[in-house]
Amino acid sequence: MTGYELEKMLQPAIERLGYELSDLEVRFGGNNGVVRIFIDKPGGIDLDDCKKVSLTVSALLDVDDPLPGQYQLEVSSPGLDRKLTKSAHFQRFNGEIVKVQMRFPIQGRKRFRGTLVASDDENIVVEVDGESHTLPMATIDTARLVP
Repeated sequence: MTGYELEKMLQPAIERLGYELSDLEVRFGGNNGVVRIFIDKPGGIDLDDCKKVSLTVSALLDVDDPLPGQYQLEVSSPGLDRKLTKSAHFQRFNGEIVKVQMRFPIQGRKRFRGTLVASDDENIVVEVDGESHTLPMATIDTARLVP
């Protein structure tokens, strides 16, 4: 099962609990696998929120058993330097400082650090030193808020 398929499986249960599935990381490696789930909600996340989601997700994964081998389940908040992975994330944090790493060079560079000034479903616009750069979301490797 891919990370995308796992996200589609878990997202409805997490949303029913009142949380957003902000990001998901899956790493397999024999007995060293990790499933890392980042959740969010207005007002932030605390330990009880993580526990509630962990119990629900753990039960789902035990019943459906979609993942090979052994793994550790981790649930946490996205943190101050949260990853921006969805169009809605970019729209929510418009006006904030971001670090963006592109898969391919855009205008001769792969790294951009500046103010997120606009976004839609296909592109984001980051202002760096007074110059605007339009970056296609499809070619963003990673994007994070700068705390």
